[in-house]
Amino acid sequence: MSEAGSETAGLGYEQARDRLVEVVRELEAGGLSLEQSLALWEKGEELAKVCERHLEGARERIEAALASVENSDDAQ
Repeated sequence: MSEAGSETAGLGYEQARDRLVEVVRELEAGGLSLEQSLALWEKGEELAKVCERHLEGARERIEAALASVENSDDAQ
């Protein structure tokens, strides 16, 4: 796992999202060296993956809950 990955592994969705927003702001502000920009980009990619994993988990939970409701409606 990359250094950025180890920093982001335990973050909740909101924390990862907020850090991703900061990364984007820094990149948009400019004035960074190529190396700094690339490091920030990689950190942003890791943070985006964390957000995606959380959202996928939430999507699966919603789908399971909806399926459960539909199954109980069908049983009645």
